[in-house]
Amino acid sequence: MRDRTGESVTGREPDARSGLNRRELLKFAGASLALLISPVGHAAAASLVAVRIWPADEYTRVTLEGTSELKFSHMVVQNPERLVVDLEGVQLDNVLQSLPSKVLESDPHIRVIRAGQNRPGVVRIVIELKSQVSPQVFTLAPVGSYGHRLVLDLHPTNPSDPLLALIRKDSPMDAAVGDTGNNPLAQQTSINVQPPAAEPPRAARRNDPQVNRLFTVVLDPGHGGEDPGAVGAAGSYEKDVTLSIARRLKRQIDSQPNMRAVLTRDGDYFVPLGQRVTRARRVQADLFVSIHADAFVRPEARGSSVFVLSERGASSSAARWLAQKENDADLVGGVNLARQDGHIARTLLDLSQTATINDSLKLGRAVLDEIGDINKLHKSDVEQAGFAVLKAPDIPSVLVETAFISNPEEERRLNDDAYQDKMANAITRGIKRYFDANPPANRTRVAQLG
Repeated sequence: MRDRTGESVTGREPDARSGLNRRELLKFAGASLALLISPVGHAAAASLVAVRIWPADEYTRVTLEGTSELKFSHMVVQNPERLVVDLEGVQLDNVLQSLPSKVLESDPHIRVIRAGQNRPGVVRIVIELKSQVSPQVFTLAPVGSYGHRLVLDLHPTNPSDPLLALIRKDSPMDAAVGDTGNNPLAQQTSINVQPPAAEPPRAARRNDPQVNRLFTVVLDPGHGGEDPGAVGAAGSYEKDVTLSIARRLKRQIDSQPNMRAVLTRDGDYFVPLGQRVTRARRVQADLFVSIHADAFVRPEARGSSVFVLSERGASSSAARWLAQKENDADLVGGVNLARQDGHIARTLLDLSQTATINDSLKLGRAVLDEIGDINKLHKSDVEQAGFAVLKAPDIPSVLVETAFISNPEEERRLNDDAYQDKMANAITRGIKRYFDANPPANRTRVAQLG
């Protein structure tokens, strides 16, 4: 006897003799066999389509891209230092087996990677490290041409202080000992500028180096790493073009008296937009110049442009579209949202921002005038839009679109050494014109080193 819900009310379980027919028995047997064959159930459908490693002094990123969301667990093991990651519902395949070959001997953080089938349905990845790291492990939803990504960011536990590195690099004492590197900012991600300790008596520090602050220009090569930026018809990546031009620009600025340049990245790796702004402020930058190569859906679009931040909205629909595209770089490049404090997203444009925008417009006009001598201008005036990378409230900032990489002719020019040199030269002249007319206010003189 059964009640209205169909449940037995007699107290006896149904079996083959009490109503379980042959068809139902076959269904039950088939389901049991499927469970035996596939012990991890639906998770077995996940597979890896690509693995990528982006090494840099600042941090090394390992990216695993799958057809569906990757389920994982991880732990840090010491003596020796290792990061262990277990991928669930994945079988060891050619993609995972290629991981060891992707590690460069020059990688600052990874010694070797091993991948093996730890148990049915679980692949274990062991990353042997060269030193202690503070790993960030997170997933990214599909965006652009990427599927589901699992990201392993390996940050050094003791990152360098970029401001101290700059001071020491410019001091005569350290110049005699040896250069600390061409790119102090490319050697760390988490930057902690500690307040100086109480100063000892002046006489006790008489021999310490004393440094007059130089005019500092932070150069920001757009995109990098997982974020290629725009891609030309011939396959050129915006991230490569911008880095090459920025390196040339740095050399030219460094050769000027009383000027120095610092790169936000000096390699093929991703730097979130907010961190680019933060780094400029940490080294007390006088100017911030972001280098890009424009793109549009129609290949005939051409010319160079200069943009600054807008308080009220974009100066044109094209400027608004470009700003949105550039601001999406964090989604493509891959930001660990759990680690973001939202500072840049919450930046309020106050009166100091208004003054900074006015200075940015002066810088933008000076640069635009100079680059107009080497390439056709897409727009004859400096344009404005809400670029996240230009939101430092106290640093005049511009974004230079060097040419349209989506235009076949301009793509060829962007890959030409002579054109890159001319572009770097023009931007340098524009910066010098701005400094001559608007010398930066004197800041506190750095007199001691800890």
